[in-house]
Amino acid sequence: MKCPFCGHEESKVIDSRPTDEGERIRRRRECLKCGKRFTTYEVVETVPVIVIKKDKSREAFDRNKLLRGLLRACEKRPVSLSVLERAVDEIETSLQNSLDREVESSHIGELAMNKLKVIDEVAYVRFASVYRQFQDINTFMDELNEIIQARQQQNNPKHLS
Repeated sequence: MKCPFCGHEESKVIDSRPTDEGERIRRRRECLKCGKRFTTYEVVETVPVIVIKKDKSREAFDRNKLLRGLLRACEKRPVSLSVLERAVDEIETSLQNSLDREVESSHIGELAMNKLKVIDEVAYVRFASVYRQFQDINTFMDELNEIIQARQQQNNPKHLS
């Protein structure tokens, strides 16, 4: 770290502590040449995930927007906020850990539906009906039939001999 007083490029860390928010680390340093002390802050560098929307416009990923969508789907359902926040955390982590810096909104929607399918089937169908823009009752029934078939397969596994 370059000394702001003499420009020397070597210093030693005297003290390190997290800031109040826990987002940064405050470091007290001492220049090895002039002996003067100065403060630096270390922050984790994050690269924003860009969402490519259906109309091909782009915007930064907004976890609050995703959480609001899940909350709407779970309205009047026995699903706690902490469960939904954990789902959003997992989706966001998955996006951050991928090598893709740009992600189709459809991919995020699929991740959200996969989480909701496990959390609450009614919320899943609500979310899917908006997300997939069900045009008629037949499309809606097709989705319900898939859920019913998956549940039946879970309850009645076939034994292979």
